[in-house]
Amino acid sequence: MENIFDYSFDELKGLLTPSFRAKQVWNWLYIHYEDDFSMMINLPKEIRNKLNEQFSAKNLDIENVALSKDGTKKYLFLTYDNHTFESVLLKMKDKEFDEYGNIKNSEKFTICVSSQIGCKIGCKFCCTGKNGFTRNLSTGEIVEQVVAIKKDNNIMPEKCVNIVYMGMGEPLDNFDNLVKAIKIISHIDGLSISPRRQTISTSGISPMINVLGNLDLGVQLAISLHAVNDKTRNRLMPINKLYNIDSIINSVKTFPVNARKRVMFEYLMIKDVNDSIDDAKDLLKLLDGIKAKVNLILFNPFEGSNFERPDLENAKKFADYLHNKGLLCTIR
Repeated sequence: MENIFDYSFDELKGLLTPSFRAKQVWNWLYIHYEDDFSMMINLPKEIRNKLNEQFSAKNLDIENVALSKDGTKKYLFLTYDNHTFESVLLKMKDKEFDEYGNIKNSEKFTICVSSQIGCKIGCKFCCTGKNGFTRNLSTGEIVEQVVAIKKDNNIMPEKCVNIVYMGMGEPLDNFDNLVKAIKIISHIDGLSISPRRQTISTSGISPMINVLGNLDLGVQLAISLHAVNDKTRNRLMPINKLYNIDSIINSVKTFPVNARKRVMFEYLMIKDVNDSIDDAKDLLKLLDGIKAKVNLILFNPFEGSNFERPDLENAKKFADYLHNKGLLCTIR
């Protein structure tokens, strides 16, 4: 069975006669979250039979959902070939009600989407890389994560969500499938999630950042930086020996950024490794001339790790220094 979510709108139009049937199918898949072709009742029976014979609209099973007290949900998906990977739904903002009990502002959600099962990058602070790399996710498996999570949470089709490609894996290491997924997810007749609401978080494969920039898809960019010099970054992220900090910064400087957006730099703070004020000063110099925002993340210790979580007070001093110098910064 082929995964129907692997197919772009134009590809599906080429398979169905008359071609307007493709829009009906997409309406069922992406607006009604329907995974049973026999329930697509405005399609002729012969087309429903054809779809049933050739395609599957349910290629991922939700094995487990872990709920945290802040409303975050971590999804464990099972693939057709019995591998598992994770995605995350973040509630960024709760509903707001007026004095009469009417909804004033609805919730805001971000879905963290995986691009691979496992990861090749081997960052020393990351659990995912400890289990090695299994395979790339297909375009359809990337897209279906969004559909499955929206369906599971009754998120209405017209409700805007943000997509961040920063689950398991390195998105730019699965480039073709990623790009096709972005185009499918943003298509007006489907999920219709604008590219400006989609962010690619990368460990810094600078040649592919250049290729992505040349495509000018309209997506946002986040760089997993985590260090301000090559010596420290080599220790934390072996990929830096291939694509060092200078190459990443040069690629970022040519990347097309929406006038209202900034390039996000993810900075994992590790005690006595990269959390000093001197590091903050070097980070400020490094990002000079870039329309940037820094997201500070306090390291979360795990079994077998030699790193420690920094003091929150130190993190606040680090953030305050950047703020006072005019660089946008948040602590996550």
